[in-house]
Amino acid sequence: MAKFNKDSFGGTVAVVLAVSLVCSVIVAGAAVGLKPTQNEQKALDKQKNILSVAGLLEKNTDIRKVYGERIESRIVDLATGDYVEGVSNFDMRVAAKDPTQSIEINPEEDFAGLKRRAKYAEVYLVKDNEGKVSQIVLPMHGTGLWSVMYGFVAVQPDGNTINGITYYDQGETAGLGGEIANPLWQKGFVGKKLYNEQGNVAIRVGKGASADATHGVDGLSGATMTTKGVQGSFNYWFSQNGFGPYLAKIKAGVQ
Repeated sequence: MAKFNKDSFGGTVAVVLAVSLVCSVIVAGAAVGLKPTQNEQKALDKQKNILSVAGLLEKNTDIRKVYGERIESRIVDLATGDYVEGVSNFDMRVAAKDPTQSIEINPEEDFAGLKRRAKYAEVYLVKDNEGKVSQIVLPMHGTGLWSVMYGFVAVQPDGNTINGITYYDQGETAGLGGEIANPLWQKGFVGKKLYNEQGNVAIRVGKGASADATHGVDGLSGATMTTKGVQGSFNYWFSQNGFGPYLAKIKAGVQ
């Protein structure tokens, strides 16, 4: 049997392949082993952002404890605005890619640039110390200049007044469109009304929009496309194709 020569061309290739195989096994094993921890951290980060937009996050907040005590998640059928029972581990992003769990959006109504959306949405009821619903946190996302921008909007029980917004996952230009994650800009939404007296979406985000004290929020300087993306997200998600039917029932005290 010929002696293995690691310095030969064949030997070098064999060594490289062996090292690559070993590294692949190690990386794959690490990925599988770390997945539960990654999922746990992902869930914790989601809870943190929900508490933040609801004004329940402070420096030393026990996120899991406060979330468990103050937040109740429910699944809503966006077409009817009714709660859906028996659905667990629901993920809107995953559902939107599944034709059986999503719908194609009419291009003329696709203000957020989504193309498809899940049939259902997970909403979060925020309870006060007496167990009464003090606000509802709704997920919202839409296309900006470079990315899909994911956020939450907290709405008062009147189904119209914004308590706060936050963007937790976005890839817009740092210092420009990325300022949608700036708490100072987000504060401009607090107290604004989503709808006018006719029930139409009236929230406006853009240059000089804050002149309308009821519905307007100034856009981001130098980030026109990102600002338009934020506006488009509100236009879609709070229309009759989004949370409109659900918020109408909240306002009427049906839900």
